[in-house]
Amino acid sequence: MRRRDELLEKIRNRTAVVGVVGLGYVGLPFAVEKAKVGFRVLGVEQNPARADKVNRGENYIGDVRDEELRDLVARGLIHAQTDFARVPEMDVIVICVPTPLTKNLTPDLSYVEGVTREVAKRLRPGQLVSLESTTYPGTTEEVMLPILSSSGLKLEVDFFLAHSPERVDPGNKRYTTKNTTKVVGGVGPESLAVALAFYEQTIERVVPVSSAKAAELVKVFENTFRAVNIALVNELALLCDRMGLSVWEVLEAAFTKPFGIMPFWPGPGVGGHCIPLDPHYLEWKAKELNFNTHFIALAGEINRRMPEFVREKAFRVLNRLGVAPSRARVLVLGAAYKRDLADHRESPAVEVIRLLRAYGAEVAYHDPHVPSLRDVGLDLESVSLTADELRQSDLVVIATDHSAVDYGFVVAQARHVLDTRNATKGVAEGRERITLL
Repeated sequence: MRRRDELLEKIRNRTAVVGVVGLGYVGLPFAVEKAKVGFRVLGVEQNPARADKVNRGENYIGDVRDEELRDLVARGLIHAQTDFARVPEMDVIVICVPTPLTKNLTPDLSYVEGVTREVAKRLRPGQLVSLESTTYPGTTEEVMLPILSSSGLKLEVDFFLAHSPERVDPGNKRYTTKNTTKVVGGVGPESLAVALAFYEQTIERVVPVSSAKAAELVKVFENTFRAVNIALVNELALLCDRMGLSVWEVLEAAFTKPFGIMPFWPGPGVGGHCIPLDPHYLEWKAKELNFNTHFIALAGEINRRMPEFVREKAFRVLNRLGVAPSRARVLVLGAAYKRDLADHRESPAVEVIRLLRAYGAEVAYHDPHVPSLRDVGLDLESVSLTADELRQSDLVVIATDHSAVDYGFVVAQARHVLDTRNATKGVAEGRERITLL
């Protein structure tokens, strides 16, 4: 029996051992979905604290149900380790590691390359390797394949290689790993067939594309689409500020049109691992082909400018109140990049805090999900949201619109509020003390 057929049989009867490298926002929910249908999952998580938590059945990802993880660990269906020693036991190896940018906005594939080298040292016949990390078109075939081929094994005969970009939206209660359509591209038809069979075991709809490169482009385009449209409404916010109009009123009216438009909203910038970073992967790749992606570059420029605009508008408000910005106390509400999450990677709220402090303001912050900002180089811990804290602040800046915050209480107690998220939309009393982005 050919290697492909042996692997397909294991996948279809769910005796295949699934390896997941990286047990973060993508990897852990994926591991849980696979284990729920009977696959045995071996996780590789190089953060020892996280690996230990998984093995104790302790959940740290909001999109995973605590009781499901506990049950799967207790049944021996999920186990985590910090090394790659058990790669030979794995029939399918799914890679979910970070793909950051350098300070010069160029791709940093060190995590992908490092993991691929570790896998290549232990690669055996009959394995599928699938990359889920977002990256530029060509990574799977041009970067990973040569490393894996150094094992002496032959692609499409001994091992199979695919790209299936993650589509995780942290905090989304409607769309999960299971019911979010999955795109899959193989480095060859045999790889595609094996990868399709694997993903179809747990995901409701799987869409094949012609190549791994096409699948990679699908993902970076999706995030570029969002980045460009967010930049459009952010630029509209800058224009409305000059015109003395409310961008929120304009957009809410525009979005009543039942066709030809979809809602995007402005804010203090963009955050998380995807929107601020992924479009630059495509921009970088395009330059290799002597092609300039003007929309992407401009969108990035506008979105990166927004924290500075928030700082500028905050200081305008303070001056209007007769408070010198360098002597002001500012309370920032929210440090996470998105509502009701603890994730503050690339958070514009953090950048706003840095900018306010750089210009001399005394800054405190409150975030029920982010207790400390020491891991991003700020010697700050979340303060309690009390009436005294609000009254002692010259200005309150709403940077993240967490649903646990009582914005009516905030407005009632604060001297003035700068709302960058329209979180105070439902507050009727005290609107004269609210300035919108």
